[in-house]
Amino acid sequence: MAVRFSEFAPPISDETRYEPRPQRVRVSLDAQPVADTDSAWLVWEPRRVVPRYALPARDFAVPLEAGGHIAPDMAQLPPVVPPDLAMYTLPGTEVTIVVDGRPVPGAAYQPDDPDLAERVVLDFPPFTWHEEDQEVFGHPHDPFKRIDTLQSSRHIRIALDGVTLADSTRPVLLLETYLPQRWYLPREDVRLDLLTPSDTRTTCAYKGEASYLSHEPSGEAGAAIAWTYPHPLQDAVPVKDMVCFFSERCDVSVDGIERPRPQTQWSTSPTGT
Repeated sequence: MAVRFSEFAPPISDETRYEPRPQRVRVSLDAQPVADTDSAWLVWEPRRVVPRYALPARDFAVPLEAGGHIAPDMAQLPPVVPPDLAMYTLPGTEVTIVVDGRPVPGAAYQPDDPDLAERVVLDFPPFTWHEEDQEVFGHPHDPFKRIDTLQSSRHIRIALDGVTLADSTRPVLLLETYLPQRWYLPREDVRLDLLTPSDTRTTCAYKGEASYLSHEPSGEAGAAIAWTYPHPLQDAVPVKDMVCFFSERCDVSVDGIERPRPQTQWSTSPTGT
């Protein structure tokens, strides 16, 4: 019997999963070296959306001080732990990293799991990360996730409360593993006069830093309904400066057929890409 891959390997699980990575991984804090290894693992802790790095303790260039034991209560954990939530979902020993004589508490721990023995799992911030010589932003890249951008001539119309916000026949379709399809539209095809730029910024590890746009007549003042990448990372260069609307919060029609609004973590939250 055939099994849908996304159900066989869901992005979020109560299990702990890991995958060795062959590239060199370097960690620093305020330009001070913290660790340097070519034996990094990615660890998907229970309920975490994205993986974190687990590095061999022997490859740290700074002192590691063991702290108290961590014993998270799974019943108290949210069903989904986002990247920016500093929370441990595995039992283990808290580790304080000491950089240039300055303790950095609460940013690392050593799991009890014997398969992760002698490895230290680090929070992504406050550190700076490089894979080989390329800086990594936001969180580690998931090797089982990818982005595809496809030029299209389909007719895309975006509306909200009966008002057309965009109309285009030259979109770029962005497909990202486990996420809804996203239509990026040229700015010339968007009613920018109906949108208000926001000061909010978020970082995607694959696409870069996003800037947001809101539409106050929607009844939710300041709520983001669209975003753009002015300075995208390599995978998202084809959508540079284009505008993408939340299909969770707007009415999207493709070739005259209205698509149902998907239900995701961004259906009601203020920002997300």
